[in-house]
Amino acid sequence: MSATLRSLLHRADLRLRLLTRDDAPALDAPLSWLHSSDLEDPTPFLADGQGLLTTGTQFGDAEVDAEVAEGYVDRLRRRGVVALGFGTEVVRNGTPASLVAACDAHGLPLFEVPYETSFIAVAQANADAVSREANARNAWALAAQRAISLAAMRPDGLGATIAELSRQLDGWVGLFDLSGRLDRGFPDGAVPVADLDVLRSEALRLLRAGQRASLPVTTEHRTGYTLQTLGSGGHLAGVLAIQNGGALDRAGREVVTAVIALAGLALQQNRELARARGLLRTGLLTMLSVGDPAVVDSTSREVWGPLPAEPVRIAAVDVADQDLDAVVDLLELWVQDRPGRLFFAVDDALFLCVGAEDTAVVEELVDRFELHAGLSDGASYRYFGRARTEAVQALDRRREGRPGTTEFGDLAREGVLAHLAHVDVDAGAVARAFLAPLLDHDRAAGTELTRTVRTWLEQNCEYDRTAQALGVHRHTARARVEHAGRLLDRDLSAFATRADLWAAFVVDGSGGPTGATGTTGTGGVAAV
Repeated sequence: MSATLRSLLHRADLRLRLLTRDDAPALDAPLSWLHSSDLEDPTPFLADGQGLLTTGTQFGDAEVDAEVAEGYVDRLRRRGVVALGFGTEVVRNGTPASLVAACDAHGLPLFEVPYETSFIAVAQANADAVSREANARNAWALAAQRAISLAAMRPDGLGATIAELSRQLDGWVGLFDLSGRLDRGFPDGAVPVADLDVLRSEALRLLRAGQRASLPVTTEHRTGYTLQTLGSGGHLAGVLAIQNGGALDRAGREVVTAVIALAGLALQQNRELARARGLLRTGLLTMLSVGDPAVVDSTSREVWGPLPAEPVRIAAVDVADQDLDAVVDLLELWVQDRPGRLFFAVDDALFLCVGAEDTAVVEELVDRFELHAGLSDGASYRYFGRARTEAVQALDRRREGRPGTTEFGDLAREGVLAHLAHVDVDAGAVARAFLAPLLDHDRAAGTELTRTVRTWLEQNCEYDRTAQALGVHRHTARARVEHAGRLLDRDLSAFATRADLWAAFVVDGSGGPTGATGTTGTGGVAAV
């Protein structure tokens, strides 16, 4: 039986008598200790949750004034005293009515101790109850920890451990992963959606702080929870949520501590497995870069799911070493949640492969961790290596500014000359992207716009000389050049545009004049 005033009142040998109303919450409050004192103000020597025994010497042998009784009881209540016992026939007969009224008014249980029952007997009875309860709670804690340890050895050790903790505490327990998603909760559906939203928000706040912490949370439903991070500082792995966790006694806290340790171990084992998967990812990234997507796709399907559908875009992301584990853990969760939409691997940078229309995941990652990223143009897996190079070029440019994303297409639109000052930028890649609209059009339609534009530039942008060099009418030469300008989305009458266009032909490797034949030194222009 718990150490409460009700348990003492049930002891027939003590012959205690309750004088105030039978208020269940007050009678069932834990009674940690019983002191005896006849001081007018014994509160400096008392603590919360304790009871007091008095013979009433402090009141004298006259009738106790109501104001005196009120002040005395008020001091006890504010100190956290949970019960008051009055020993009769020592100083006065019976218990003062004003004291009974004051205790009733403040909700402080008052019981009478007959002359035949010593205070030491009452205190000893309560101490024995406290000891029995402590032994029972210790026994429960040992049994609970044993059950939880056995649960941790099951195939889904983490889930079984949390479910067992829920059963032992007879309350809801949940685990939030690094993305703030409720990974699992027991019993299922026991927490209102509004409470889950609050817990998710607070869990994300703890995870972003990156330090081990515990946080009490009270929702609008007046339900209390305790959030506890899992993992070590700087490498958090999740957040454990326990309903009414703040009200746990020492034994309960010991059991929760054991679960936190086991859960942390399980998540650390998952991290080691993730490192092995990371090595596999790096190998698959290399295979994609050299043009072997079929083997990569079949392997990825067995482990994570299919690769994103073509066309794809590659993001190169700069991640600090201290943030890499957290970023990779989050991406692993996103891969599980978004099968077929994301592939990632870590090499000289973090690379993400996403669908051409599904780049929101890149922005979400960049915004969450304040990262620098470069994003390629769309490409098929056949040209994955080129897209990876584009992503790296865009990342190199982005590193010059604030966190965010730079797209390779933006670099091409800036022109070739704008990048010649950047020794770490592949101007050839920019030039190829700059000329791509012309090359792609010629390849698809069988036209000669690229050759015409280059010849026009070599002939000092004179249409008559261009037409003569190409053997066409001057109106045809003019029409081709104007069409090229529309494809490039540039004003070819502007000197800066003509200079950029000529630089693109030179940097692309053509080197010399085309003459009447229109041939060049590179495969891209020679195909025109």
